[in-house]
Amino acid sequence: MRIALLGGTGDIGEGLTLRLAHDTDHEIVIGSRDPEKARSKAQEYTTHIEARGSETKITGFENGMAADRADIIILAVPAYHIADTIETLEESLTADDILISPATGMKRDEDGFHYHQPSAGSVTKIAAEAAPDGVAVVGAFHNLAAGRLSDLDAVLGIDTLVVGDDESAKSTVCSLAEDIEGLRALDAGGIANAAEIESLTPLLINVGMNNSGLSDLGVRFD
Repeated sequence: MRIALLGGTGDIGEGLTLRLAHDTDHEIVIGSRDPEKARSKAQEYTTHIEARGSETKITGFENGMAADRADIIILAVPAYHIADTIETLEESLTADDILISPATGMKRDEDGFHYHQPSAGSVTKIAAEAAPDGVAVVGAFHNLAAGRLSDLDAVLGIDTLVVGDDESAKSTVCSLAEDIEGLRALDAGGIANAAEIESLTPLLINVGMNNSGLSDLGVRFD
């Protein structure tokens, strides 16, 4: 399966790229508004993976071209760019594609980070409303620490909560998530439940900021 990570040059995009490229045999495509930046990062990630004795195939393209080449598109972009990014992909998407949204709306003040709930109810809902008819949207990977993902020596042992209204697409994303070693996917229901999941991200950041040794914490449900 071919996976495109739009915004794959950013922190969460890097972490997911490295884990997917290292732990799975999926072909990874990095997307960026700047195709040269995408190609440069793809080579950087490839070199990093191969230095660990693993083979991988990572390529880089402009966002639309990356999406056009993929079966699953991970929107590793800031929450405020979700709708605009999807709108630019309209000609690159087909009814068989799956969009994954890991974005969370947040704001920060002197007390820490806080969930900034959009008027639509959640960022995942924004993505679903922006997606072309027939293209499934699934929320996943919201609460994963980018630093922990990027450190391939770090044992994950954590969960990702997955929401979606298309059961088949949600099942596919759960399987993809569990291809990453140490990551367990838990079905959290439909997109109507996305706000509760997205709101965990600022909580985890605040806990990490205020407690030594917990900067890259995750969650595990037992």
